[in-house]
Amino acid sequence: MDEHYFTPSPTTDARRFPLRVRLAGRDLDLVSSASVFSGHGLDKATAVLLNRLDEITMPPARARILDLGCGWGPIALTAGITHPHAEVWAVDVSERARELTAENVERAGLTNVRVVSPDEVPADLELDAIWSNPPIRIGKPALHALLLEWTGRLAPVGTAALVVGKNLGADPLARWLGEQLPDREVAKVASAKGFRVLEVGPVRPG
Repeated sequence: MDEHYFTPSPTTDARRFPLRVRLAGRDLDLVSSASVFSGHGLDKATAVLLNRLDEITMPPARARILDLGCGWGPIALTAGITHPHAEVWAVDVSERARELTAENVERAGLTNVRVVSPDEVPADLELDAIWSNPPIRIGKPALHALLLEWTGRLAPVGTAALVVGKNLGADPLARWLGEQLPDREVAKVASAKGFRVLEVGPVRPG
């Protein structure tokens, strides 16, 4: 497994290289590194999520949006561009990932994205949305704990959009989330290229 899933301070090669990508209709000149997840470009799962945003519940204009496991920042950058009045939190355990995302936020000219470690997110922060390509390969117990922790921070009307490979257990994960979050609907809202976009909905009325 890749070190970036587990290590706050990676010891792998830190050399950076230019990365040109198109996010939210903008061509961006960014930086990346081989030491972070999908460092050489936009991975297929994240691309599916970002291409299917019109099929998930959109948070309000001034939402608090969390990118859980930001890597070099494609989801956080997209959230910052599409929701210029939102407060976007880019979270990653990897110090190097946070450094890259922070630089890419600056390169994109965004002022509404905060890049922090998980421990730096205020305990009382209530989220309107979570957009994430979660780190499936950390193992089921760690993944389950991670998802329960962060979905537990959703506002009652908040939602979470998670992209997961079908062959990596998207359907069993959806069932498990539904069991763990009985007051919210968990549904598959999009499917493409072997990936599912799962949405944890708002708290059901009553």
